[in-house]
Amino acid sequence: MSLLGCYHLVMKKIKISTICVFLIFSLLGCQTIKQKTDAIVEKENKKLSAFIGNSSEDLKKSLGSPDEDFKNEKGNLVLIYNTKKYGIPCERRFEVNSKLIVIGFVSNGCF
Repeated sequence: MSLLGCYHLVMKKIKISTICVFLIFSLLGCQTIKQKTDAIVEKENKKLSAFIGNSSEDLKKSLGSPDEDFKNEKGNLVLIYNTKKYGIPCERRFEVNSKLIVIGFVSNGCF
């Protein structure tokens, strides 16, 4: 094999190795982002879960007056809190039963 042939073979192996290393770091980076996102969601859910079973007055004392409220199809009151963090809208919805007890929540875009 000529010297030029060896050079091309080595360069091809270097390119393949570089691509493999890049792909590995890319996949590891995605996993790290997913882990961080999952941790943020878990923290948010834990925080909001503390309101389940408490009165809507306790919720309002903690979060203030809701931005919106309405009765859903079940006849339960839904309290909506809207905020923004870093320009990203966050919406938290709490469902309150007829006894004014928080029975559920949904959080979108909150971290």
